[in-house]
Amino acid sequence: MTLEATNTSVLRLPSTNGRSPETTEPPTLTELARATDTRFILAVFTTLSGKPCAKLVPVESADELQSDGVGFAGYAAGAIGQVPKDPDLVALPDLSSFTPIPFIRDGLALVHCDPHVEGKPWPFAPRIILEKALAAAAEKGLTVKVGAEIEYFLVQRDQEGALRTADLLDTSRQPCYDARDVTRMYEHLTSISSAMNTLGWGNYANDHEDGNGQFEQNFRYDEALVTADRVMTLRYLISVLAEQRGMTATFMPKPFADRTGTGMHLHMSLWNGDRAAFPDAGDPRGLGLSDLAYSFIGGILDHACALQGVLAPTVNSYKRTGATATTSGATWSPRHATYGGNDRTHYLRVPDSHRVELRGGDGAANPYLAIAATVAAGLDGIDRHLDPGAPGDGVASDALPMTLLHAMDALAGDPVVTAALDAAGPGVAEYFTSLKREEFFQWHSTVTPWEIDNYLTAF
Repeated sequence: MTLEATNTSVLRLPSTNGRSPETTEPPTLTELARATDTRFILAVFTTLSGKPCAKLVPVESADELQSDGVGFAGYAAGAIGQVPKDPDLVALPDLSSFTPIPFIRDGLALVHCDPHVEGKPWPFAPRIILEKALAAAAEKGLTVKVGAEIEYFLVQRDQEGALRTADLLDTSRQPCYDARDVTRMYEHLTSISSAMNTLGWGNYANDHEDGNGQFEQNFRYDEALVTADRVMTLRYLISVLAEQRGMTATFMPKPFADRTGTGMHLHMSLWNGDRAAFPDAGDPRGLGLSDLAYSFIGGILDHACALQGVLAPTVNSYKRTGATATTSGATWSPRHATYGGNDRTHYLRVPDSHRVELRGGDGAANPYLAIAATVAAGLDGIDRHLDPGAPGDGVASDALPMTLLHAMDALAGDPVVTAALDAAGPGVAEYFTSLKREEFFQWHSTVTPWEIDNYLTAF
């Protein structure tokens, strides 16, 4: 992760059509679409589970989309806090997120939306929850910037339906950074890289990760909401472009028991206007951080167990954080709430004085919720002037939750993280933990092949 921020966009906005600079207004959705040869717009919102939902809107109806939004039966969409009798969920577009994606289909674009119900922002909408968290930071004079590392596996199913690596030659014991494995996936990786750079995101690296069939693609950091939108957009792009090549891109945290799991590491920093708030050359602890940065770290560590319920939100997530070994020899997944310098074994890594890297999140994490909850935890640390102790400290009591059920218990008992989820309205945290507990018990009640193998003739 580099430190050069960019707000550059290759998107060419329409001209002012003869209007003077003093009276220039932001372009409308129709103008954005016409200027980019867009014929159809995906109006996208995200559920609490991280599912992207959309309606395809022709450019001829862009004005109506901008003014009135587009309606959805929220219960049918999934985890969005509705029941069948509820009124429509209306998605209103945020024009700043307008993104042409002709590399998916010619003339296609998407725009991220904020769901409303009966004219009011819907409190169960993850994007709105993040907006509330960022507003709380702004009240303290702080801007949150975030970079995200997007990891995933490229897989296929064999004739028996078993999951396998899409590249059948990707079999080495330590495939990480292998130039040959990267080259065989050249067309896929470069199509994603070119898409990001066409959009002005600043893709700066694409690599083979630690597991066979696992890759990571990075883009430069930006303001938190921009990055969260881009994570959702990139997951969509990766999934669709992989599918077009006969592969499945999965962000599942642990698709293979003997391989490294898939993370979504978040690089976070706070800013006062244009000034970075983390660096302090006089830091006696040697990491070059300010007191504010240490308090932010202290807040995240203090709420780490509850945060894991949002950062690692599936049953499968705890196969990743609970792993003790992999074929390559390392899991790269933190098991304790510790922090330190440029050391990837910690929950919070401090690679330099400008940022902290939160390594507890995985590929199933909803980026809006993950960032919102983490910001709330960090701000609580600032409010309470928490001291995280010396770098590298960590004791057995700092162990992260062992299962999704443990994580939900921790989340439900943490007033700061629950308040972050409830920031736009009450009931979200209770709804989320209830869904996740149900998910755990559905899994727990399923008889697995492991049980058959171990118990069928054991007694």
